[in-house]
Amino acid sequence: SDLLCSLLAGIKIKKEVANAFVKRKKRSSPYEWYFEYYKSPMEQMHERCENYPPCDYLSDQVGFALAYNHFFG
Repeated sequence: SDLLCSLLAGIKIKKEVANAFVKRKKRSSPYEWYFEYYKSPMEQMHERCENYPPCDYLSDQVGFALAYNHFFG
């Protein structure tokens, strides 16, 4: 545990690099804005399953549709 903490404490990156990584790409059109904020029902279902570890794990084994229906259907 102490070794892990010291290793993690030693990982540093420059502020500019961190900011460039975190900065979001600006959306160029209302179309892109729309699809960022209003996701399709299928995409919402995928995210719901991905955010629930048992569903995410089962989807790797048997496929998304069966896993989603098992937990949320």
